[in-house]
Amino acid sequence: MEHYLSNFITLFSVVDPIGVAWLFAAMTHGTAREEQRKMALTATFLASIILLVFFFSGTRLLDWFGITIPAFRIAGGVLLFMLAIEMVFARQSGLRSTTRGERDEATQKQDISVFPLAFPLLAGPGAITTVLLMTSSGGAGGIFMESLLVLLAVISITLLVLLSAPLLVRSLGETGANVISRILGLLLAALAIQYVVDGIKTSFNLGA
Repeated sequence: MEHYLSNFITLFSVVDPIGVAWLFAAMTHGTAREEQRKMALTATFLASIILLVFFFSGTRLLDWFGITIPAFRIAGGVLLFMLAIEMVFARQSGLRSTTRGERDEATQKQDISVFPLAFPLLAGPGAITTVLLMTSSGGAGGIFMESLLVLLAVISITLLVLLSAPLLVRSLGETGANVISRILGLLLAALAIQYVVDGIKTSFNLGA
């Protein structure tokens, strides 16, 4: 249960459905509700495909490049810690946001479901790194299934939040969304450090 909760908090914080919903509502302002619904469904489906591909083939990918699990946990922990700092200070980083040019391009498109919603907002580098860290934990089949359930749960919640984006934005506003993001960022920072500590312990055989 502890493993399940830790993975859920990490992935939920990185994907940040509430923050993405706020951006989604802003970029689709004035779009028909049915079109917003279609874009939310399409983006969530595509993002889930991307993350599931890395979930099932992530360790093989690491083996292909000769990257050890401890090394990836350390690198991933550092990457997630940088993202956590950005979340605490309510700033958008390149790990889960688009550049100014990409945003300008998105505003001129009628359908943003593939870009930038599915990638990089939902299935960006931060989310992909988190999924790879989840699968690199190893363990029995039960733990693997727990990680898969975490991924599916976060995807499902993200879809529900995106479908409710207009109502959520009106209820929370930007300030409310930033407060939630800061809290999640603090939790993510602690979990990121734990990834680094675990990676160092394994690398130098320091034990538990």
